[in-house]
Amino acid sequence: MTSNNEDFWEHNGYAVVGRSARASFPKLTYNALKDLDKTVYAVDPSVETIKGDKAYPDLKSLPGPVDCVVLEVPKKETKDWVQKVADVGVKDLWIHMGTETPEALDLAGEKGINVRSGTCAVMYLKQGFSYHSLHKWIAKLIGKY
Repeated sequence: MTSNNEDFWEHNGYAVVGRSARASFPKLTYNALKDLDKTVYAVDPSVETIKGDKAYPDLKSLPGPVDCVVLEVPKKETKDWVQKVADVGVKDLWIHMGTETPEALDLAGEKGINVRSGTCAVMYLKQGFSYHSLHKWIAKLIGKY
């Protein structure tokens, strides 16, 4: 099940999931959501803080509900995190490009989760000229936006 990429960012509450022990936490996405005055929680079981904010070890420990989850975890963890998203009842999920797997996408479909994948979240969030705005322009040009 898929939906429009832009409408994903119209919600109010987000969890951004990363694993700093294995790859950089997706700070660009996290910060962009904060800049848009969204409620956003950092979920990273490998650290206690992200940019001075509390990092939660999992989705069940968040202090409030979220509408959407952004996953940017190592590819081998993606399916497990999709299950965790389903377990907390979130129905809108962004899986960062290159971290999706057929098994993760199949599981999301089985659980009725609206998935966006195959592209970078930041190109939808950051305004102005940047590497991500070029990425956005190219994606629009080739019909992948």
